Amino acid sequence: MATQAHNEIQSEIHSEIPPIEISSIPLPTPGEPRPKPAAKAKKKLVRRADRDRSQSLRHSFQSGFLLLNVWIGTIFYFWVRQFEPGGAPTSLHRPAGVEGWLPIAGLMNLRYLTLTHHVPALHPAGMFLLIAFLAMSFLFRKAFCSWLCPVGTISEYLWRAGQKLFRRSFFLPRWLDIGLRGLKYLLLGFFVWAVTSMAANELAAFMNSPYGVIADVKMLNFFRHIGQTGAITLGVLVIASLLIQNFWCRYLCPYGALLGIASLFSPARIRRNPETCIDCAKCVKACPSALPVDKLVTIKSAECTGCLECVAVCPAKDTLSLSLPKIPALAPRPATLPAWAMAAGIAALFFGIVGFAKTAGYWDSQVPRATYQQLVPNADQAAHPNAGGELRLPALRSCLPVNSEGINPCLPLPPSPLLCIAEP
Repeated sequence: MATQAHNEIQSEIHSEIPPIEISSIPLPTPGEPRPKPAAKAKKKLVRRADRDRSQSLRHSFQSGFLLLNVWIGTIFYFWVRQFEPGGAPTSLHRPAGVEGWLPIAGLMNLRYLTLTHHVPALHPAGMFLLIAFLAMSFLFRKAFCSWLCPVGTISEYLWRAGQKLFRRSFFLPRWLDIGLRGLKYLLLGFFVWAVTSMAANELAAFMNSPYGVIADVKMLNFFRHIGQTGAITLGVLVIASLLIQNFWCRYLCPYGALLGIASLFSPARIRRNPETCIDCAKCVKACPSALPVDKLVTIKSAECTGCLECVAVCPAKDTLSLSLPKIPALAPRPATLPAWAMAAGIAALFFGIVGFAKTAGYWDSQVPRATYQQLVPNADQAAHPNAGGELRLPALRSCLPVNSEGINPCLPLPPSPLLCIAEP
């Protein structure tokens, strides 16, 4: 019965399908080109009427911050020279902004602050700058990297120069690019592990050591007295930056990795409107991070620096923008964040946090001048504490914390790590 029913169903199906005559199907003539599939209909371009000023604003911020760092570095150099043999005395004060070049010290001090609820007296400016840059990353993507960072600015100058020299930028294979991008996160993981594994008294002891006190001087001396290995490494990075866009920032910078992780929680995103997008792919060519902007609706990658270059080159109206998420009850459509608002927000965060630290008396390191007079001339002898090295001076001792909270008895208010001078 089952076989009979199956045969009847098959006969009904075949009876409903008309026979196809093979001769009725047109075959291409030998030598005749085969018909091409129908091309996808192009969308009509509705051009933007507004003039984009995002890149002029961003370049102004880059130039201004680079000049600020050159000015700080120049003052710091002459301030250091006065303590060295042959140096002339000067009335210059140590510029605390140089601590922005000590990200590990800033991270250690931030850890110390969270453990003890006391602002450290040594290198506090580096901590406040780190807080400012993290806040920028949370609100405006990884904006510090593309708007303020002097290394990022120089890196951008290099790859743009490389494009003029070689008529192009070079890109690594995708498998190699993804693998190398993980290096900066490995470096960040190592530093975060090292800092978070230290207790408050250990952090204070490290910062209180001669090495910690003059970490900024040692950084300056690295570039002043750069050796063969350092020069070769720096030369390789420069050449790589000429050939590959943002080589250091893309593959090796742990600071950028930290800010990239913070930017993942940012409500601001580069968003693309597929309905008005004409698929010109100009945004992809302009993106320094090589993100597939033309394929995604929302850019969530930690590699996005908020440079707005993709937005600047997009010719279609209301297609690409940095915007906040839509809230059905309040804003049914994503709220666009214009470039001027982003620039104003970056400036407000930077000057607001720095201004607070200065006004509250937390900006400058509380280190006596006599300490610098003894440490700076012997900076090259101050070895890393974890390497078992220390600077031995007969008239100098370290005043280390005496309890588990890292409280230092050398400072009456607030208790913080600080080097003390004791005459023998």
